[in-house]
Formats: sequence, structure tokens, C-alpha cells
Amino acid sequence: MKPAEQANLLLRKALQDQAILVLLVDDKTISDDAVGFHAQQANVLIALLARIGICLPSGLNLLADLSPLATIYRYEDLPSDSELPRREWLAWIAMLRELVETEIESN
Repeated sequence: MKPAEQANLLLRKALQDQAILVLLVDDKTISDDAVGFHAQQANVLIALLARIGICLPSGLNLLADLSPLATIYRYEDLPSDSELPRREWLAWIAMLRELVETEIESN
């Protein structure tokens, strides 16, 4: 698969997780770890775009903060005192989406 095709595929996959996140972000009947899983998935897919040559500004890496939501807390409960920044995740992913789409269009 050519880099541009791979970039578009990864973007489509990230946008699917972003769409799920938009639907769930304010629904308190859905757990933070379930919502966070989709935020992490969108984040990882967008971050993968950088690996295939799309340059994103440095410092835009939420991956370290979200990784436990796709690993540890995917199969374990979050600590009961956790309150996770769902809206911040959504804003961060929207910002990255805009950057990525701009980069793809310019290449």
C-alpha cells in the first residue's frame, strides 16, 4: 500500500473512533474507560500518520496519557476517584484531525 493510501485509511479509521467519541462523550451511562478507549484509538491512528511521513507539530502527543485506556483499563476498572477529561480528548482529536487533513491535502 502506498503511503498516501495508508494515510487515508488510517485517517478513516481514526474518524470512525472520533465519531463514536462524539456520540458518547456526554453520556454518563457509558464508562470513562469505554469512552477513553475510543479516544485512545483515534489518537493512535492519527499518530501513526506521522510514522508514514506526515509531519505533525511536536508536543501533540496524548498517547502516553491514553494508552492505559486501551491496555490496562480495557480489562480492569479505573480507580473510583478518577474523573477523565472526555471533552479535552474530543478537542485534542479534532485539532489533530484538522492538522492531518491539511497535511494529506498538501501532499
